[in-house]
Amino acid sequence: MSSSSSQRSRLRRQIAFQAAQLMYRREETEYYRAKMKAARSIARGWIRPADLPTNAEIRDEVQLLARVIEGASRADNLRQMRIDALRMMQWLQRYHPRLIGSVLTGHVRSGSDIDLHLFSDSLQAILGELADHGLDAELVVKQVTKDGANRTFRHLIVQDTFRFELTVYPESTRNEIQKSSITGRAIERASIAELRQFLQQEYADLATGAELDAALEASAVRPDRYQVFLSLLLPLENVRQDARWHPEGDALYHSLQVFDLACDAVPYDEEFLLAALLHDVGKAVDAQNHVAAGLEAVAEFVTERTAWLIENHMLAHQLHDRTIGARARRRLEQNEWFDDLELLGQCDRNGRV
Repeated sequence: MSSSSSQRSRLRRQIAFQAAQLMYRREETEYYRAKMKAARSIARGWIRPADLPTNAEIRDEVQLLARVIEGASRADNLRQMRIDALRMMQWLQRYHPRLIGSVLTGHVRSGSDIDLHLFSDSLQAILGELADHGLDAELVVKQVTKDGANRTFRHLIVQDTFRFELTVYPESTRNEIQKSSITGRAIERASIAELRQFLQQEYADLATGAELDAALEASAVRPDRYQVFLSLLLPLENVRQDARWHPEGDALYHSLQVFDLACDAVPYDEEFLLAALLHDVGKAVDAQNHVAAGLEAVAEFVTERTAWLIENHMLAHQLHDRTIGARARRRLEQNEWFDDLELLGQCDRNGRV
């Protein structure tokens, strides 16, 4: 490869990586805008179209970032999102639902929506169906101009265990939109039957219809983790703290300050933000051993990384004060999340105003 070709290849990779960072952090949501913003930042001038990465190249970089940052929790979330998608589709089967996008293809990252297409001439009927299952929906109408034509898209945003975006098309367009079902290696859209078959092939523990139905039933009764977090946080308002160490007052006010500081530091890192928000919830359960009590309360609803940060957040202060033993320090320093723990300790100390 010539020197100029090598430089162009390196430039293309740099643009793809920076564009992926913009999309992972949700500073940009469209591939074109992300790649152009990255290109302007890196090249600082005109750049040949041939040196711009493809959408697929950026998507692959986003997935690498997701695997590095989210670790094993990504695969677990993807599996649960697919099960939840099938549950919602079965609830809305009258409207010929199709699963599309990243949950189907596997290209999810923290905060990804579950995208469904529905076909109906009545939004009220769909809203009524959702209400029957205890779900509210927000209507978002978008006007899009493409190839000189104006189109109106209606989206219903539903916050369940995961966030759903339900795009509602007129019934008359169903056959036209569903003509193509396979693009490349990934299924572009999946019906209820196709998604059931896909899940049974993809996951060994869902291989039989009975196993899949059991997972769907468990999904339907699983509590919304954010409601669990809220129920743990609210009692902290009545937990008064020693004014020598916490002049800000109650434990809820402290927790919200720590969370706010974490949002400023790493706004895209959900696992860290949850550790900041929930680190003291155990104080309303067992003030004498709030770390263990808090861990037990959130264990089912947080990742290993979030749990480790909560478990060790008191040691972060000993690290800062240099009162921790040498063996304990080495144990913490050897952990891949050591820098995160130090940042959590900093937020915890500063959240006392």
